[in-house]
Amino acid sequence: MKVAVRLYATLSKYNPAGPGAGSFVVEVEPGTTLADLYERLKIPPGEVKQAFINGRRVEPDYVLQENDEIGVFPPVAGG
Repeated sequence: MKVAVRLYATLSKYNPAGPGAGSFVVEVEPGTTLADLYERLKIPPGEVKQAFINGRRVEPDYVLQENDEIGVFPPVAGG
């Protein structure tokens, strides 16, 4: 099944097409969780602050569904 992924800010370096390439589609097996996707993309768990799927905030144990649209955000710093 396919899901669309967009990695924001500093996480864009984990985009298989390269930083700044925008969203990309990943084929995953049924039962794959968001945490499994992070592992597959080699994103260290501490680099993710929150994720939204289809506009709703989800936890890493969320089981991905066909055609999910995933946005992953790092912690934000600044002042």
